[in-house]
Amino acid sequence: MIIDTKNLSEDKIYKIMISTIAPRPIAWISTVSKDGIYNIAPFSFYMGVSSSPPLVAVSIGKRDDDRKKDTWKNIEETGEFVINVVTYDLVEKMNITAAPFEDYVDEFQEAGLTPLPSDLVKAPRIKESPINIECKKFMILDIADMGLVFGEILRYHIDDTLLNEKGYIDNKKIKLVGRLGGADYCIVSAENIFTLKRPDKR
Repeated sequence: MIIDTKNLSEDKIYKIMISTIAPRPIAWISTVSKDGIYNIAPFSFYMGVSSSPPLVAVSIGKRDDDRKKDTWKNIEETGEFVINVVTYDLVEKMNITAAPFEDYVDEFQEAGLTPLPSDLVKAPRIKESPINIECKKFMILDIADMGLVFGEILRYHIDDTLLNEKGYIDNKKIKLVGRLGGADYCIVSAENIFTLKRPDKR
């Protein structure tokens, strides 16, 4: 089968993209509005960009009525956000925060999550998440109806049991969740992790 994107609708392109660019990590982003309202939302067009400076990139779309989503607006206005890691025990709460709440709704309360103060940014962390990443806005690129947000990582908060002696997160101790196509997700767990060393690293 050969599929030329020029012959497809945006919806069909999106479905193929999220099914082939998979699994994707989830940036569960917490922000605070300029009026002090807490917001949380998950985004799976998310990646690491650079380690020097330490940058991540997250693609955030607009609402159906063409307004910027609250996360995009809050980052644009305050310049700060926190990325929280999604584990299997948190997927239901994460899914609640995916709903299109109005900007006056506190999504910590809606999802039954606990806000924790961050050290370097005003945006709260999610207490229940074992890894929180404090970020400041580096730049935002407007691409069609998307905002590509680049964030500089300022500080990590990591559960003491997760960092191994080599400086990596021990992924066998944490059931990370990844996004697939449609409503499908996957779990990174100890039984499906394997090691494969690069030929030049033996």
